Formats: sequence, structure tokens, C-alpha cells
Amino acid sequence: MSRRCELTGVGPMVGHNVSHSNIKTKRRFLPALSPATLQSDALGQSFRLRISNAALRTLDFRGGLDVFLVGARDEQLSPRALKIKRQLKAKLATQAAAVAA
Repeated sequence: MSRRCELTGVGPMVGHNVSHSNIKTKRRFLPALSPATLQSDALGQSFRLRISNAALRTLDFRGGLDVFLVGARDEQLSPRALKIKRQLKAKLATQAAAVAA
């Protein structure tokens, strides 16, 4: 399982541990990932994704999984999240067609 957020694409970064004597050694900064069960209002089902804690706060701020996925770029999303986004867009398109007709 990769250490990458499925919604934002945040992954490990590299930097230095700096000692008191200013010796620098390489280290990795890993994202704070946690499994979360997210509810999709339009699809009426829940999805279990491994996302960063910052992404979870962003979902709350933006108004839920559906709004976040519609506005997200495809390059950032994992294949599982892309599949959810495609299902969501298809469902929204059928609802829009039903309202227009």
C-alpha cells in the first residue's frame, strides 16, 4: 500500500535532520494518513479511502466528498477515487437530464 493520499495525492517528502553541530542527514517526512469512511450523498453509499488528515479537514470545509471530487483534478486522484468520480459524474448527468426533460 503506497503512502499517498487517495484524494489530494500528497506523498512523502524528503529533508534533513539537523543536529546541534549542524550535521545534516537525510530523512523522510511521511504524510499523516488515516483510513476514513466517507459518505457520498448523490450515490447514496459510503467509501473507505486512505486519506491525509488535512484532506479530511478540507472535505469538511468544502461540503463533503461529492463537492470535493467534482472540483478535483484527475491527476491528483487515485484510481479508486477516479472510479468514484466517474460514477458521481454519471449519476449527476442522469439527474440533470431527468430535470431538463
